[in-house]
Amino acid sequence: FRLPEPMPEIQIFNTLGREKQVFVPREPGQVSMYTCGPTVYKYAHIGNFRTYLMSDLWIRALEYLGYAVTQVQNITDVGHLADDSDTGEDKVLKAAQEEGKSPEDIASFYTRAFMDDAALLRIRRPDAQPRASDYVEKMIDDVVRLQEMGLAYEVDGNVYYDVANRPDYPKLSHNTLDQLQAGYRVDVDPRKHNTADFALWKGAGPRRLQVWDSPWGSGFPGWHIECTAMSLSYFPTGFDIHTGGVDNVFPHHEDEIAQSEPLINGPVANYWIHGEFLTGDGGRKMAKSAGNILRVGELVDLGYDPLAFRFLCLGAKYRTKLSFTQEALDGAAAGLDGLRRRASRLGTASKPESQPARRLQARFEAALADDLDLPLITSLLQETLRSNTAEGERRALLEDWDRVLQLD
Repeated sequence: FRLPEPMPEIQIFNTLGREKQVFVPREPGQVSMYTCGPTVYKYAHIGNFRTYLMSDLWIRALEYLGYAVTQVQNITDVGHLADDSDTGEDKVLKAAQEEGKSPEDIASFYTRAFMDDAALLRIRRPDAQPRASDYVEKMIDDVVRLQEMGLAYEVDGNVYYDVANRPDYPKLSHNTLDQLQAGYRVDVDPRKHNTADFALWKGAGPRRLQVWDSPWGSGFPGWHIECTAMSLSYFPTGFDIHTGGVDNVFPHHEDEIAQSEPLINGPVANYWIHGEFLTGDGGRKMAKSAGNILRVGELVDLGYDPLAFRFLCLGAKYRTKLSFTQEALDGAAAGLDGLRRRASRLGTASKPESQPARRLQARFEAALADDLDLPLITSLLQETLRSNTAEGERRALLEDWDRVLQLD
């Protein structure tokens, strides 16, 4: 039921510029999006899924407003170290040792679990879901090219990105090299040129289970180069939107930019969209390391409709922290049940042609276009149910808007 007037101007808060910017796609009517996907070594929790819900809502909003969206979301099944730096254990290998399984079995099991939980939340399946282990040759080629450009150097089988040779590093996180150097609190490889240099390739130890041959000897890729190789395999000249959690801004997305842009001689993504944390009791970020996690499947075991969590996430702007408590979830479950019961009493849908219905429709589209204003959309649902607009028109509006909201 989109209105015949021109599409609303879409505003996106771009982390790269720290401001709302008018969305202009690379190709008219088409949107290309890359989403940082899960590292499949444990179950994803609802804090993770708040970020994936954000990406899903952006996709559905853009499609509702008339765009065709192509989304690529990776699966990280190798190379992501336990402390997210250049040292430590690979998360997948560590889980394989703890569970007495092969790395491949670990990755396969938790990938399936991730997809099942995403389906419970009605998160749209990506158009492509590449696995990092299938793109190692592309990663090696990219590292070789960066080395040939003078942006990388090899030391004893390890290849590091030389940040000093990238004048605009770091530009996404709005840090400076001096700040980054002062902030390092872990032992830094003394062979690095700069403490902020990051690993593109790591030499393998003698007991490493997953290794590949390379020009620098047996080893495995760094975490950041994986997303560069996969995203540019699908979008060779770059893409419109990159999404992820706010914890990806540095170092992961910062390093992606540093790697990718020289390889394509231009911007890798024009808009960087980041979702804020879901916090648990006490305001701490929900994280596996904090031990305060809950799975989507566990919500079902506790008797909740998983879409109650989706509805809870609609109650806050995606760029603000959201507190998760049982009380908040109970409130969302009751609110969603109330919406459904009231909507079910509205009778048969009829085309919304009256002026009041058209005004409601215009406000819904404007809220989508204004950096995905989720709380405004949630309040608009209640307002529509209370309005004097004809019942059939109200039902038609709500059913149509659910193409984005997916609240059943």
